[in-house]
Amino acid sequence: MRPLTYSRAGDVQHAIALATANPASAFLAGGTTEVDLIRAGISQSEHLVDINELPLREVEDQPDGGLRIGALARMSDVARTPSVVERYPAISRALLLGASEQLRNMASMGGNLRQRTRCAYLRDGVSPCNKREPGSGCAALDGFNRGHAILGTSEHCIATHPSDVAVALAAFDAVIRTVGPDGERAIPFDDFFLLPGDTPHLEHPIAPGELIVGIDVPGAPIARGSIYLKFRDRQSYEFALVSVAAAIEVDDSLVTGVRIAMGGVGTKPWRARRAEAALVGRPANETSFRHAAAAELAEAVVREHNAFKVELAQRAMVRGLVHSLNRSQS
Repeated sequence: MRPLTYSRAGDVQHAIALATANPASAFLAGGTTEVDLIRAGISQSEHLVDINELPLREVEDQPDGGLRIGALARMSDVARTPSVVERYPAISRALLLGASEQLRNMASMGGNLRQRTRCAYLRDGVSPCNKREPGSGCAALDGFNRGHAILGTSEHCIATHPSDVAVALAAFDAVIRTVGPDGERAIPFDDFFLLPGDTPHLEHPIAPGELIVGIDVPGAPIARGSIYLKFRDRQSYEFALVSVAAAIEVDDSLVTGVRIAMGGVGTKPWRARRAEAALVGRPANETSFRHAAAAELAEAVVREHNAFKVELAQRAMVRGLVHSLNRSQS
């Protein structure tokens, strides 16, 4: 048993003060991942700051037609919010496919984005893992790596990020709002998730005591026709082998706008910018979609057990674009 201390914050500034007073603090919202990591000895947190009483649960309309999602909004609530369902169906679908109803009722949006990888070598507590013990090595490189990343990897880590909704948020240029000891920050979504490089233990550019307070999703008419598809070993709440969030706009049979992001293939929620660039101005058909998908996966680095993800990811992207095209034309 490891001793833990516990505090309950009354407002945002109180939460930050409590967390900064002890460098081994962690914020506690739904607790669906942090508590597991503490039990397994992976998280070194010694002090938990309960933030559940903070007023950060609303989903609010923004002047540009976008949304501000409170960091403590529960996944189930966000998934069923009419403005999310109507304007960002890919976000709603990603939330519904992300976990069981019981977990969605507990898990917060901010906590979902900061969850740790499900790589077994991190979580077994004994295998070499540069995320858990920097410099110890990465057992996945030559181990069982069927579920690991093929994009954004390094020789120090090939773990994927497990979030579903992060993939959909990446497609629509979400912004993470934080408050910390040095004030407020707005962090572009792509910058919030760090590539492993030489420092895989650093996953987010978050300072000690800095708290996620909201997620801004800019207005994007293209998102109304968006789709989220998830491919996994079983249908019952399994992490994605490959997933895709896609949205497309077409004028006179040519692609005028497109958003694509992928999960299960990258060390972070993967925005498929090469594929997007390859599609704009091209005919909106499966041939163009296949060429764009191949361009995105051209730099994939595969290991012994995950080479199949290249073909699976390409097919998933094509299917997602076809579905979004059909939706936008209906």
